[in-house]
Amino acid sequence: MREIIFDTETTGLDPRDDRIIELGCVELVNRFPTGRTLHCFINPDGRSVHPEAQAVHGISDADLADKPLFAAIADSFLEFVEGAKLVAHNANFDIGFVNAEFSRLGQPVVDPGRVVDTLAIARRKHPMGPNSLDALCRRYGIDNSRRTKHGALLDAELLAEVYIELIGGKQATFGLEVAPQESTARSLAPGKPVVPLKRERPLTPRLTAAERDAHEALVTELGEKALWLKAAKRPAPDQAETA
Repeated sequence: MREIIFDTETTGLDPRDDRIIELGCVELVNRFPTGRTLHCFINPDGRSVHPEAQAVHGISDADLADKPLFAAIADSFLEFVEGAKLVAHNANFDIGFVNAEFSRLGQPVVDPGRVVDTLAIARRKHPMGPNSLDALCRRYGIDNSRRTKHGALLDAELLAEVYIELIGGKQATFGLEVAPQESTARSLAPGKPVVPLKRERPLTPRLTAAERDAHEALVTELGEKALWLKAAKRPAPDQAETA
């Protein structure tokens, strides 16, 4: 299963007028990060960054002057997320901006059915809150000390860790298959007896001679009803353990 954790930073709060200026994506396969990411800054095509928004993410108009327009990165984004679920915190905000950008380009919008909102998951799991990304990092012991400002890629990386905790991913099946060794496979084949595997070298005894002598003395003191006397014949003290 392939999922893309993503986040956006924008010039403001209204997708009808404001624009995406940063996009960050992190790929998960079977709920594990693959190391593949997508990150880009985007020129807002003449739209200025609102001071309130700049105070949150620290991105200025000057920072974006030489960056590509959304039209130039749209295909890369679509290729990166193709066939995957999209996961975002307060997803309506981020997907609203993404779809507004695609609408301006005359491209099909992202199907809301592909989108998972971690804020909604967190509110169901922790109804008393708080459920901001920072609060969830604190709840799950995730280091967010680098997050002095919002940033699309950093936030997506943190959200990937939070998402795995929210869905209990650390307890989920890893989906890893390990092929049995040939000798083991033969011993467990239907209709064939189980053949004990022998060690290449016997294990070195861990008991000292003094410890063995002390044990023998204890068994003697217990008398004829001692369970140890009913056990199968044990190796001689100087014989290496082979089990």
